[in-house]
Amino acid sequence: MKKRTFAVIGYGGQGGWHARQILASDVAALAGVYDIDEAKNKAAERHGMFAYPSLEAVLADEKVEAVVIATPNASHKALAVKALEAGKNVVCEKPVEMSCAAFDEMTSAAARAGKLFTVHQNRRWDVDYLAIKRMAASGEIGGVIRLESRIHGSRGIPSDWRRVRAEGGGMLLDWGVHLIDQALQIVREKIVRVCCDQTHITCAEVDDGFRLHLDFESGKTAYLEVGTYHFLALPRFYMLCERGSAKIEDWRQNAQVAFLKAWNEKDVMPVQAAAGITKTMAPRDERTLDIHEADRPVSDVHDFYRNFCAALDGREPILVTHQEVRRVLQVIEAAFQSAEEKQSVRTEI
Repeated sequence: MKKRTFAVIGYGGQGGWHARQILASDVAALAGVYDIDEAKNKAAERHGMFAYPSLEAVLADEKVEAVVIATPNASHKALAVKALEAGKNVVCEKPVEMSCAAFDEMTSAAARAGKLFTVHQNRRWDVDYLAIKRMAASGEIGGVIRLESRIHGSRGIPSDWRRVRAEGGGMLLDWGVHLIDQALQIVREKIVRVCCDQTHITCAEVDDGFRLHLDFESGKTAYLEVGTYHFLALPRFYMLCERGSAKIEDWRQNAQVAFLKAWNEKDVMPVQAAAGITKTMAPRDERTLDIHEADRPVSDVHDFYRNFCAALDGREPILVTHQEVRRVLQVIEAAFQSAEEKQSVRTEI
């Protein structure tokens, strides 16, 4: 199979990751990288990569079939449109842009150029997410009632452009875009209400955390939370379903699944709880509840590149679609509105 040739624009942390992925790829080849910071170009050369002298040189290189844009968020649209107009297919890092209007300009440019344009939603390949998604889809513990998804850290926001509003900084755009995308892959229903509040514990200009509630048309709910000032983290995932619950403490652990075999127990004995007794909150036993660990799914993040190249060949549909990306941006816009107005926002997303 012929390998497709890529160039990487932006050689920071994520750009370096893309370059290494392409170098190790079975479907892609790396022509070179380009960064506006000459020191980063020199670093790429020290690692044996070709560094282009300018963006124009990247776009003029006829052997480059696709570019990966891994630059600060606010620069994505201008670079993507320029690359598309130069006849290149484009993979853009997330968040693709900061508004639906900007994203619409990018998709219009792709349509005019007749080129493939998609977004690197790499955390669709996270094993913890795939485990919860598989559990929800299987119906093993019934339909989803409530999905909770969290990322908790304790180091604040990196001291770079991610702390700058004009550059697209903040956790809602950084990690929120992943958690929202994952939730909408699990609960595929219309969102009728969005409620969000943000924290500014370590950074005044942009959010260093948020709490986001999504209400779906059927009554299902999702709670998404990102925090950068949590020294004891809550579970990565918790899912309440009609016939049980599933929980993943963090991405290094398997899913713990509780399946409700029977609702009623005979002769439930009260238990001591703090300063009183309770039957309502008495723990269940194996007569009515089966608790087990689910197997970890097998995942290969490079399947993103395999799919992109197969889509270029016309062999597969692209996995990360424009409609899905735009829907995530709609939720983000509604979340910002909710946080600013300090009230929930009615939607039809």
